[in-house]
Amino acid sequence: MIDEFDLSPAQLDALREIGNIGAGNSATALSQVVNKKIDMNVPRVALIPIEDVPDLVGGPEEIVVAVFLRVYGKAPGNILFLMPRKNAFYLVDGVMGKPLGTTQSLDEMDISALKEVGNILTGSYLNSFFHFTNISMIPSIPSLAIDMAGAILNIVLVQLGQMGDRAMVIETKFLAEDDSINGHFFLVPDPGSLSTLVKAVGVE
Repeated sequence: MIDEFDLSPAQLDALREIGNIGAGNSATALSQVVNKKIDMNVPRVALIPIEDVPDLVGGPEEIVVAVFLRVYGKAPGNILFLMPRKNAFYLVDGVMGKPLGTTQSLDEMDISALKEVGNILTGSYLNSFFHFTNISMIPSIPSLAIDMAGAILNIVLVQLGQMGDRAMVIETKFLAEDDSINGHFFLVPDPGSLSTLVKAVGVE
């Protein structure tokens, strides 16, 4: 089994390239949903301590909206789509066709809309992994939470019984041209899934 610590630069580059294609497809899908151009940065592939993940989205006390999905299949893992609360409200406005700044709190319809956005992003992302690796990865029904980033992450990790104290993270940042929508998309493969993904990529 390949351990996260043993990944070579070439293997990390291969994972980054798959993440890049997946993120590009997700950005295109998100652009179509909100009818505005969404850019994304080149995904960061990193092995980081679990407790450092909240720092990537503004710190553990940052209030965020999180859409969470479990990924099943030969390479199970977790997907988190985190965005600051204000940006989630803007995203709802975009999806619902309302003037920017209309949404000030989330009702059931808004929550359903955000979950569906999470579904669309995840589907686009995982389809890229399938085309690149021929590994089918099936997402669960999305869950949504609004809380401090640190609290959300703790809940997610407790539910998963996360193995180890570090996570292999493929992180992509999405940003709208007018700065109204930004968010972080994380793929966190289970420790055993890295061997499967790297082997499928074919990089020794």
